[in-house]
Amino acid sequence: MTRRTVRIAMNGVTGRMGYRQHLVRSILALREQGGLDLGNGETLWPEPVLVGRREHALRTLAERHGLTEWSTDLDAVLADDSIDIYFDAQVTSARVDALTKAIAAGKHIYTEKPTAADLAGALDLARLAAEQGIKHGVVQDKLFLPGLLKLKRLIDGGFFGEILSVRGEFGYWVFEGDWQDAQRPSWNYRAEDGGGIVVDMFPHWEYVLHELFGRVTSVSAHVATHVPRRWDEQGKPYDATADDAAYGIFQLEGGAIAQINSSWTVRVNRDELVEFQVDGTHGSAVAGLRNCRVQHRSATPKPVWNPDIPATEAFREQWQEVPDNAEFDNGFKAQWELFLRHIALDEPYHWDLLAGARGVQLAELGLKSAAEGRRLDVPEVSL
Repeated sequence: MTRRTVRIAMNGVTGRMGYRQHLVRSILALREQGGLDLGNGETLWPEPVLVGRREHALRTLAERHGLTEWSTDLDAVLADDSIDIYFDAQVTSARVDALTKAIAAGKHIYTEKPTAADLAGALDLARLAAEQGIKHGVVQDKLFLPGLLKLKRLIDGGFFGEILSVRGEFGYWVFEGDWQDAQRPSWNYRAEDGGGIVVDMFPHWEYVLHELFGRVTSVSAHVATHVPRRWDEQGKPYDATADDAAYGIFQLEGGAIAQINSSWTVRVNRDELVEFQVDGTHGSAVAGLRNCRVQHRSATPKPVWNPDIPATEAFREQWQEVPDNAEFDNGFKAQWELFLRHIALDEPYHWDLLAGARGVQLAELGLKSAAEGRRLDVPEVSL
């Protein structure tokens, strides 16, 4: 077995997602398992080069994990011919400039979403990458969650018959930061810094709906800033200028309707932080991060509406758990593996910058729909 090294400049690893999901649970996890087996007598060995603005934080991370390479000079890293891949997990407002530089330097691109602040910027990135002839991918981690993998298995097996509707509930209470620390960074609540739940979550909903149920053809959204005042990481109060809740209705190609509520101002009364209920003519399912429950039409009870007496049925007990039937790895790591195989072996990979542009488009149209108070068509995007 021969070892082939791929060097990855990882920008934004001092942030929550960049560190936990991409560095620790993906790239370092691959190293801990001995690298990525390419199946041809080769093992791909990822070598991360940490990039960021805070020297002390980068040095601390490198020392913690036994890494030797880090830099605060992005231009110098991109000028290094030994760097194969540029990965970006920065704040959205810094992403386009960094990705543009990396593409110009001829690096393959893997990036968090949203890829840009608007559709024009996202499409520009996709065009630049196509012209440069590099490989590129966008993180679409929800597709690799165990619950949604089980849901896809049901769809592929024809369990639902005709799919009629999808109802999604996502969110939790993010503390304001005054008497308890907030679980999310303060920039998430400032529109001028690229914050907002529509910009954050509508790109996720686009690829989930697109991949599992069909392309989104129209959107109608209402957004709100329910908590207008929050406290930042230094304990200073600031005005929240970005939306912290969004209520969307999406028409899907083929006729199904999706309704998804996204909120950082909701207290959880469900089994998981995100759940999707799918109703079809032959059966229904409720899928979360890890679990998936089903009810077939042959086992569907016949409730009768009578508000004058207590409920006599335990409705949740009438559903059946979908078995794992497989071992599920971390979703971020699973997509990293596919992208690295795409780089090393040229295997097919379609979660690219154009797919990322669709997510940016849906967020942009969602905000426009909310501002104008009307439903908007979602045109197909192309280069």
